[in-house]
Amino acid sequence: METLLLLGQVLAFVLMATIGCIIHRITKLDITLSCLGSGVLAALIVTLFGFDLGLRANDVKDQVFYLLLPVLVFQAAWHLKPDLLKKWLTPAMLLATVGVLITCLLCGFGLYWGIGHPAAFPLSTALIGGAILSATDPIAVVATLVRLKAPEDLATLFETESLLNDGTAIVLFGIVMAVATGEMSQPAILPVLLKFCVVFFGGMVVGAICGWLGMWTIRLLQGQQQSMLVLLLLAFGSFFVAEHFLHVSGIMATAVSALVCQIQLHKHPHLYKQLSSGLDWFGLLFNLLIFCLMGVVLTADMFTERYLAIGIAIIAAVAARFASVYLCQTALSAVGKPLPAGWPLLLSWGGLRGAIAIALVLSLPTEIPGWWTIQSMVFGVVLFSLLVQGTSFGPLLRRQQATKP
Repeated sequence: METLLLLGQVLAFVLMATIGCIIHRITKLDITLSCLGSGVLAALIVTLFGFDLGLRANDVKDQVFYLLLPVLVFQAAWHLKPDLLKKWLTPAMLLATVGVLITCLLCGFGLYWGIGHPAAFPLSTALIGGAILSATDPIAVVATLVRLKAPEDLATLFETESLLNDGTAIVLFGIVMAVATGEMSQPAILPVLLKFCVVFFGGMVVGAICGWLGMWTIRLLQGQQQSMLVLLLLAFGSFFVAEHFLHVSGIMATAVSALVCQIQLHKHPHLYKQLSSGLDWFGLLFNLLIFCLMGVVLTADMFTERYLAIGIAIIAAVAARFASVYLCQTALSAVGKPLPAGWPLLLSWGGLRGAIAIALVLSLPTEIPGWWTIQSMVFGVVLFSLLVQGTSFGPLLRRQQATKP
């Protein structure tokens, strides 16, 4: 019976994604928004006819975390170019570590102060929201950069910083969750910092080992179809081993394993291109499934009952992103490596929230005080990112390009 339920869920969500693609084709809406709309439509049909998709809060966490996230992260890391990655690694690392921490704290305290209800919305809950909203998703922005022929370096910085800050945000999310649920009894700065380093860099080590093993296997098989199987095994396997067995960052393990593999495969451009095409298909499917899932759990009550909280979250998330980027720019300027003029503004406004934020908030346990408020906030911020920031980023980029000397 469980097998039939799982099959039904898979078919239902693939059907939603397909309908989302049809909506995108007809309306020319952004494809993620189209899939979001498809999910909302499916939720209305489910409610109207009394169907049960079998989605439960306890199940969604594992489905999202172990099935959807690995492919999204692996595919994002796969397309980073080694030479540009090396060039922009330092600012990307600063933005993805110090910047994410600043965003998490500023956003978390902003939510706590804005809500002003410590009993129903304690500081630990607010910091969970801050950790979730510190993860950025530049898919729409990078597509705009490519369309408007912006500097390739800028797109690389966006992608690298987003990939790394996803890992940092998820590690922070895990630590704050452990404090909120009592798993970490004494959240002193030194133990928390030590745990962060172990989880973050431990994931990188696991990823490097898995990536090397994957590359060795691909060289042994020497075939496109067989190599695609290895990449999928690598994406899911590195994440599973890191998270489930070694308790380090699955995101960093998956990202580093992809980087190790693709750097070596650049020596075989034909095979790299073929494998990239397959990964792009999986990446698109899983990204659309995330937005379909968001549409299914989205309710009108979130916006009628939590509209003030959503407004507070939008202001806090955008302000915290601006503050973190410009503080990092100050630090980079102090060491003589500032970002080019205009880039901090683009990075700040282009720091959209998307699939990773949705995945994290869907994995939130219902035992956390104010969990539904956080979910409403995150969904509201994601919609603001797509509808306002995403659509206005192109004109902002054009204006920046027009003012260049």
